[in-house]
Amino acid sequence: MSSPNSPIKTMSLQPILTIDLFPVLEGKLIELLRCLRHDDWSRPTLAKQWTVKDVASHLLDGNLKRLSIHRDGFFGLQAPPRDGYDAFIAFINRNNAEWVQAARRLSPQVLIDLMEITSKQVYELFRGLDPLAPALWGVTWAGEKTSANWFDIAREYTERWHHQQQIRVAVDRPGISSRELYFPVLDTFMRGMPHAFRSVTAREGTVVEIQITGEAGGSWFVEKTDSNWRLEQHLSPADATLKMDQELAWRVFTKAVDAQRAAREVVIIGDRSLAMQALSLVAVLA
Repeated sequence: MSSPNSPIKTMSLQPILTIDLFPVLEGKLIELLRCLRHDDWSRPTLAKQWTVKDVASHLLDGNLKRLSIHRDGFFGLQAPPRDGYDAFIAFINRNNAEWVQAARRLSPQVLIDLMEITSKQVYELFRGLDPLAPALWGVTWAGEKTSANWFDIAREYTERWHHQQQIRVAVDRPGISSRELYFPVLDTFMRGMPHAFRSVTAREGTVVEIQITGEAGGSWFVEKTDSNWRLEQHLSPADATLKMDQELAWRVFTKAVDAQRAAREVVIIGDRSLAMQALSLVAVLA
């Protein structure tokens, strides 16, 4: 039997169904925000130049955009023609910054009240979607132009989880590390690992294991096929294994810690250059 801190092999590549986790996660966020002191709201976070209040405002913006665009069909500002990933990201970053700037006029209480109302509406929206039907947006960081609803929703779950985690770190509150709420985040992140390896040349059949240790951890395997890399179930020895703690993992994959720093904190077995490539995964729009 595995100990609570030993990684558990990830043997299923089925859809990651996160819808019923949203009320639990959002409830924890509302509870956290309601107990913050006045000075907590201005604390800096891992989200670069954003404060706790800015991150909370960004989460509210996610709710409002999801409801306006996905539920109501109102697109407002149109993204520019896709001249490349960098241009698209610049558009996203500019819009995010404009919203956060405007939301600095709102009181924390107004933010909390709006968050509570809109989170429930987003949950109802997600509940009404066919998980296997095409989503409105593809999960870009996984290299998909078209994704199923379950993947888009799981991506949205990772956004809410990691931004809440940023707030918790900033105000020195315990993180959300239970397997129930954190494992789906890691599992969703790993669906982008083949895209992170897309430029890596290796012989067919080469296997890289990414092993996350801790209560919510697991092992994921990417294998080189004749034309690309795929996330696979695998039991045979890997050509390279990268091991990292679950607390480091989310910071790496959301760009809170760069690969160079992370390399000093991970364990690598086998081909080092192959294992290091796993640290290039960025599971956010950045």
